[in-house]
Amino acid sequence: MTISALYDIYLAHPSVQTDTRKLKSGDLFFALKGPNFNGNHFARQALDAGAAYVIADEDTGFTDSRVIRVDDTLKTLQALAHHHRMQFSIPFIAITGSNGKTTTKELVSAVLAAHFTTYTTQGNLNNHIGVPLTLLSIRKDAQMAVIEMGANHQREIAGYCVYTAPTHGIITNVGKAHLEGFGGVEGVKKGKGELFDYLREHKGTAFIYSDYDYLQEMSAGIPHIEQYGTTTGAVTGKVHAAEPFLTAEITGGLTPCLIHSKLVGVYNLPNILCAVSVGLHFGVPAEKIVAAIEAYTPSNSRSQLVTRGTNSIILDAYNANPTSMKAAIENFAHLPAGQKVLMLGGMMELGPESLSEHRQLVELISSYNWKAVVLVGGDFGKLDHPFLYFANAEAAAEWFRQQAFEHTHILVKGSRSMQMEKILA
Repeated sequence: MTISALYDIYLAHPSVQTDTRKLKSGDLFFALKGPNFNGNHFARQALDAGAAYVIADEDTGFTDSRVIRVDDTLKTLQALAHHHRMQFSIPFIAITGSNGKTTTKELVSAVLAAHFTTYTTQGNLNNHIGVPLTLLSIRKDAQMAVIEMGANHQREIAGYCVYTAPTHGIITNVGKAHLEGFGGVEGVKKGKGELFDYLREHKGTAFIYSDYDYLQEMSAGIPHIEQYGTTTGAVTGKVHAAEPFLTAEITGGLTPCLIHSKLVGVYNLPNILCAVSVGLHFGVPAEKIVAAIEAYTPSNSRSQLVTRGTNSIILDAYNANPTSMKAAIENFAHLPAGQKVLMLGGMMELGPESLSEHRQLVELISSYNWKAVVLVGGDFGKLDHPFLYFANAEAAAEWFRQQAFEHTHILVKGSRSMQMEKILA
């Protein structure tokens, strides 16, 4: 079956699923497969659950006109997503980066949605499956699309750009994340830079944080560049307060004003300035920009402030790498608070640099005074240090329950696989 013919079926059934547990009547089910699953084995179950059609690339063991056989289900999903994307002439804004890309995506989407019909990546659907699913969720009334792109190896972002065809792009930053897959920091820069490579070749527009010299270098040659930063750019701003919520002072681009966010951490300043910059670029009224950012409440363990009795807990446990860990620890250390407790999980996917990066974090932690420090899992267990250590979050949670802290500030952060949010369960 051609992509055009499949697209006609999609138009009649524009809801796509890859998980039979989430199927609704009339959905298209794409039978994807991976190391630990094979959707082809669930073809009959999908039809019984109400799927209009099943797209499969293996023999399903039964004959049904509603099963569409293709050579590769994943490639077909991506090709269908590209075909759908090319029906639109609206801005498609792609966002990637080592840290802050999801928060930036949420802020940018909130600002644009205040004035335009906007579709965006839901949650963390930012990989080779999530990106095409996001594209296929865009309806014909769309005026803006914001697509988050995650990556842990080179040529991944380039592949996403092929079927997303972004017109605008943002790289939030380049840091020490997924070093194992990218092959070091320079590999991370090259991998994330594939977005700017696409924009350069296709005469797109890049939004860049002017404070980072490397983004200036990476964006060279892109015909349209919008800058934002603390001193240089169409939008400028600085930290007004962060106790613990960040208040950003906009000093240029808008009439000078304060934006009172619900985000914890001074490291969120570039994310707020980016959202302001994108909003102004597309003509969102200033009052809507400010209101949208102030109304945004983080979720899913990202820069969240959780109150438990007299304790204030910064829950930033969705992910962690050396760059984001350092920023979170330093931000926490400078908060005006009395008793502070650190509960940090190990960092994953750092390859040969892992032990060294964990050792550097221990040294950073040792330079401040804390009521207590708890390190959990990963390479923290291979180092000599004076802090409490637990093999997993469950053990750390048991210790935490026994402490009966009062009037204490607590930072909980770690890589996704550490599941540090269990400490608060």
